[in-house]
Amino acid sequence: MTDKRRVAIVGLGVVSCCGTGKEAFWHGLISAPPEGERRIHDFEPNDWYDNPKIARRADRSQQLAHATATMAMRDAGELTSDPGRSGVIYATGVGGMATFESQVLVYEEKGARRVSPFMIPMMMPNAAGAAISMAFGLQGPCETITTACAASTHAIGNAARLIQYGRCDVVLAGGCEAAMTPVGMAGFSNMTALSRSDISMPFDLHRDGFMMTEGASTLVLEEWESAVARGAHIYGEVLGSGSNADAHHITAPSPGGAGAVRCMQLAMEDAGVTPDQVVHINAHGTSTPLNDAAEAHAISKIFGNSGPLVTSTKGVTGHGLGAAGALEAAAILLAMEHCLIPPTAGHTTPDPDLPDINLVTGEAVSWEPGVSLSNSFGFGGHNGCLALGPATT
Repeated sequence: MTDKRRVAIVGLGVVSCCGTGKEAFWHGLISAPPEGERRIHDFEPNDWYDNPKIARRADRSQQLAHATATMAMRDAGELTSDPGRSGVIYATGVGGMATFESQVLVYEEKGARRVSPFMIPMMMPNAAGAAISMAFGLQGPCETITTACAASTHAIGNAARLIQYGRCDVVLAGGCEAAMTPVGMAGFSNMTALSRSDISMPFDLHRDGFMMTEGASTLVLEEWESAVARGAHIYGEVLGSGSNADAHHITAPSPGGAGAVRCMQLAMEDAGVTPDQVVHINAHGTSTPLNDAAEAHAISKIFGNSGPLVTSTKGVTGHGLGAAGALEAAAILLAMEHCLIPPTAGHTTPDPDLPDINLVTGEAVSWEPGVSLSNSFGFGGHNGCLALGPATT
């Protein structure tokens, strides 16, 4: 087997309810969480498009993705890769849900002839990735991952492999979501997934569901030697990734977090690291009773009770569904850059039925950046885990 090439992360873009742009996003992660719904109130699509017509013909999820890809590409600096060796692996949980809902109403109220001819290209899940490839002339693989809440973690892992094994030299990877529509919110609410108290409380005794959010995050991945040669700012390195399935239940995790255990083990094996080398975990930590319990037990089984520092940034951001993994990978990279791990906002009362997982609460804590895991577990039993490392030679 060919030796794996190293993968540098050289660009980062974020739009979230706690901040647009990496500086604002970081400030949000170490501040008090937003009150009430985790919507993005300050996003103007036309700020990110040269042509307003193109913005109007994009679903909100695609607009968010385009904005973060633009940020990430500007952040990455002058890339010199062959367009045919530059790709996009993007993710979403549900795609253009707002477009679909609005056009169903048009159909019902005004008839079939009034349905927009742009409905299909606006609602299809691959719209965001396709639009990014066209915006930046990236002619390599352009693929979309839709594995629910694990989607953008899988996207980053798959993108890294394209570089590791020599197919691409640059890949944009990430995820977007804008499913806070009337029907979307009703569906999640009626399946009792959403918090009744309107508070995200990861791993807390009183956790009662997640706070849904919208948002996007895009990373620019580049072959390590190329990034070093052109003097790029390197945020960190994709060391490896894991992916597996619970094969248990359409919404509930496997008992005891068995799937999560194996997924983290796969990521560490792929990265060539052992559990004692992992110093930080950004947990999936959705604030739902079953998910948090399964993940806590999984972490404890691998690392014991005094293992890596654990945080769930969903206490601030809420749950971004298909965008969650990309938002949390960005959070780890910024935690490395600032040498601080954000606290798990909303967590005030430990759950005595959960093992001690060294959860960061109250205030951000200083750390020496090292190997970190980012967990994402989705409906359908999809599990994803990234192993990220600091920018070291």
